Amino acid sequence: MDAVSVLEIDPILDDRGTRIIVCCGSGGVGKTTTAAALGVRAAERGRRVVVLTIDPARRLAQSMGIDALDNTPRKVDGVKGPDGGELHAMMLDMKRTFDEIVEAHAEPARARAILENPFYQSLSAGFAGTQEYMAMEKLGQLRARDEWDLIVVDTPPSRSALDFLDAPKRLGSFLDGKFIKLLMAPAKVGGRAGMKFLNVGMSMMTGTLGKLLGGQFLGDVQTFVAAMDTMFGGFRTRADATYRLLQAPGTAFLVVAAPERDALREAAYFVERLAAEGMPLAGLVLNRVHGSGAERLSAERALAAAENLDEGRIVDQAAGNAGQRGVPAPSSEPSHPATAADSPARPPAAPEAAPTADVPEDHSSEGHSSTDHDPDIARLTAGLLRLHAERMRVLAREQRTRDRFTALHPEVPVTEVAALPGDVHDLAGLRAIGERLSSPRDRS
Repeated sequence: MDAVSVLEIDPILDDRGTRIIVCCGSGGVGKTTTAAALGVRAAERGRRVVVLTIDPARRLAQSMGIDALDNTPRKVDGVKGPDGGELHAMMLDMKRTFDEIVEAHAEPARARAILENPFYQSLSAGFAGTQEYMAMEKLGQLRARDEWDLIVVDTPPSRSALDFLDAPKRLGSFLDGKFIKLLMAPAKVGGRAGMKFLNVGMSMMTGTLGKLLGGQFLGDVQTFVAAMDTMFGGFRTRADATYRLLQAPGTAFLVVAAPERDALREAAYFVERLAAEGMPLAGLVLNRVHGSGAERLSAERALAAAENLDEGRIVDQAAGNAGQRGVPAPSSEPSHPATAADSPARPPAAPEAAPTADVPEDHSSEGHSSTDHDPDIARLTAGLLRLHAERMRVLAREQRTRDRFTALHPEVPVTEVAALPGDVHDLAGLRAIGERLSSPRDRS
């Protein structure tokens, strides 16, 4: 990490000017866990935090000890900090968020007609980009309430890198598209002209699209568009406002990645895209980085030592050398030559700086000498050496992959999070991740 600036997380969390932290990255790199850990750490350092996740896997709720998360922020018990610091969490309910927008911006009768419309129900539940757009809507709602001084966003798991940012533009393109304009035109023209358009132009379109989509579906779309006409402008206005909010100085983007080639390739694209969009990038969180307590022992030396153990070349097991190792000489009675039971040999020594393991003592055959177990100890030591060699190869591969990223983007601060031995499933695990986030792993 010497050649790369280190990303310091705690100053970001402590800065009261930071109001939004957005965790983005490709799927499966730990965005949800990172967002939750940041929320816990910020709350325990005195911030009033809400974590918004769009991850349907519900891991966030489980790790925080909450039975379920929904569209309403819920306080997390067991997290408390100075100056009223506390943590709330919620999981985006895409359809419910859409319903809330309709209910807030339409008269009751019109809102009811929209909510009951079959096309709307399909659109709100699964239209491409709806989830990302509703995430933007919910973020805007949370920020407008000003109830929390820090919002941590876990962006949607999406194949396309920054759908979260593209959603407002895609929705605007949909609302401004020729198909929607054609459907809206009769209502905008009005009177006889509108009826004439409807009778002539719409009949031609209906005849064609009705065969493709079905007459009932087309009628549902027309009814939906007529009811939503007054709301379309509001969608674009709010989306644009939230987009500008993401570009503001009070927002910090964290790109989360694993030390793998594909994940860091995606991370590089994120970095470039955020720069192109004028989004404030705080840095890269490199998750699940492996380490070793015996990094001075190279993979090559470990494998060589393992081979020597397998071939019996490290330890001379001849009885004549037992005395040279400090073992008392066998009895001088000529009729009883030295045996393994009389002069136990010392277990084979592992090479310098080799990783060690606690080997359980075997009491299954009392009276047998330690020599009986020498082959087992040798095999175990050789196996451990090979495991260490494989770990060192993993470390070297991760280092090369990270170095390629930092060579392309030396301006991006990086923090490395050491891999935990198991999954994170509670607050203690989230606190451990928070500690690792704020204390980059020492690679020296």
